[in-house]
Amino acid sequence: MPITPTSLERIYLLWDNLADYDVGDIHVSRRFLLETVCSLIGAQNADWIGCVRLSSPQSRDPMKGWRPRTLFTLNPCDDTSAAIDAAFEEMDKGEPDITTTRNVELAGTFRVLSLKELATPEWFEGPSYKNYYKALDRQDSLWAGIPINADAEIQIGFHRSFASKPFTTDDQEIVSHALRGIRWFFKHQMLGEGVGVASAPLTPVEQQVLQGLLLGLTEKQIAEQNNQSPHTTHDHVKRIFRKYGVSSRSALMALWLGKGLMSNNNP
Repeated sequence: MPITPTSLERIYLLWDNLADYDVGDIHVSRRFLLETVCSLIGAQNADWIGCVRLSSPQSRDPMKGWRPRTLFTLNPCDDTSAAIDAAFEEMDKGEPDITTTRNVELAGTFRVLSLKELATPEWFEGPSYKNYYKALDRQDSLWAGIPINADAEIQIGFHRSFASKPFTTDDQEIVSHALRGIRWFFKHQMLGEGVGVASAPLTPVEQQVLQGLLLGLTEKQIAEQNNQSPHTTHDHVKRIFRKYGVSSRSALMALWLGKGLMSNNNP
């Protein structure tokens, strides 16, 4: 069944609104995207995971070098954070479950898959579904994979509670259409965190300084905005330049304009 005209109109409005956000407002615009898509498909929560591929994966590594590096949960709680931390720890040890290894096999391709497409029937009776879905009141999920470059991608999970019906193929099509048309947005998001496109992820303070740089503020203005001394702000700016491999603000801005986007293997 084709996407309804109403849903299409909401998706196009979503794209327009995302384009109006300041380039440095990565978390505000990210929340807006997740909230809008959740509303479109009746999802109660969403997870956003930034993943990178390490430079020297072990030959027997079932993750093929891929590891999660950042997490943003739309509606976080202590139970959710603890469960996701446990899942990440399993991945770091190279002990993922079948849904993760299936996603790894498809890395580098845009996809939106349901849990039934990622797992076997037996998986729904096992510990992974019990600990990471049932325990968090997540009956069903749709997982989207968005490649950024050869060594970085974003995975987004949309979740429905047991009070709702499972997702349909129509819901899957809506998510695919909504996310497929805004690759520029996902590139900016990864750039803003430094994940997969810089030598190391940015700290929260560095992200605040970066936002000021992208908005054209002077270092003095950035320092005042973040309650820092000018010297501290300047040190942050130098570290940001080093992480992105640039030597000037104009070169940094060029990355957001699509010039010189790096494919970096560092975790």
